[in-house]
Amino acid sequence: MAVDYKKELHLLIQTVISERASDLHLAVDNHPTLRVNSSLIPLVRKPILTDVDVASFAQAMMRPEFYERLKKRDEVDFSYENEEGVRFRGNAFFQKGRLAIALRLIPNVILTLEELNLPPILESFTEKPQGFFLCVGPVGQGKSTTLAAMVNRINQKRADHIVTIEDPIEYIYTPQKAMIDQREVGIDTASYETALNAVFRQDVDVILVGEMRNPATISMAVTAAETGHVVYSTLHTNDAAQTINRIIDSFPGNQQDQIRVQLSASLMGVFSQRLIPRISGGLVPAYELLVNNSAVSNLIREKRTHEIYSVIETGLEQGMIDMNRSLAQLVQQGDITVENAFRYAVNPKGLERLI
Repeated sequence: MAVDYKKELHLLIQTVISERASDLHLAVDNHPTLRVNSSLIPLVRKPILTDVDVASFAQAMMRPEFYERLKKRDEVDFSYENEEGVRFRGNAFFQKGRLAIALRLIPNVILTLEELNLPPILESFTEKPQGFFLCVGPVGQGKSTTLAAMVNRINQKRADHIVTIEDPIEYIYTPQKAMIDQREVGIDTASYETALNAVFRQDVDVILVGEMRNPATISMAVTAAETGHVVYSTLHTNDAAQTINRIIDSFPGNQQDQIRVQLSASLMGVFSQRLIPRISGGLVPAYELLVNNSAVSNLIREKRTHEIYSVIETGLEQGMIDMNRSLAQLVQQGDITVENAFRYAVNPKGLERLI
């Protein structure tokens, strides 16, 4: 009997929602698997997936041109929305010659900073007339969700023109006071660089760049921030100092002094976050915030980024937050265990002094 893969996909998506999962994995020789509160849970009542199963699921979710790319052994990023408006960000890839698909659920409702348990100071970065703001951290730590909350705050408060450049589009914004154009790489534009180059002719106020993938993207984003735009983006780095070093080191040696100067002037802040299992269930964010002031700007220009950690630790009055202090506070509030605090700490020795 032929399998109705659209119906099976619908049932799997219902399970994702009912179990409050963040991700769904479909891989050959495995049961469909959910990620719930950081743990992987195989759906053992579902049959183990075959090559035909996973390929058919991919075909049911992807645009034809994307599926053709996949058949040529390309990794493919894509977005999928079912008839009920449930959205996923997907990545299809091959491992050991077998197909696998990872799907991340994208909530329909964009939560506020308060609802996400994020610090109120982040709202101040939605009120700046120009500058470059980065949200950083490993994969799956809520970076896109944080930036969506910030962009939507602007949408609620100002009549700005907002352009998002994403691969693929994740959150769908409902225009309120702002005009919002969302562009997907591979569908609406050829690349991040092409789209960023075009924003200078599109009368844009606010730009969301899904990810800083290469020096060309970084350079254009920094230039946009210098020329009167607010630019938000993400990087897969661990903290503020590493983020600044990663940006600078991505350029050839003869261009690094120039990017230092540009970054020192245009950077608004760097927010690093981790989602940590909460004792009562679910996840809670721990975070670090670097606010660019004259001291930080000088450290960037003078190649002294290793001193940024000290500036963050002593910059509480200026709104800075260091990760260890955030972790210690979560432990003291009874939100997370001491073991998880140390597990997620970038500087465990420093955390020992606070707990």
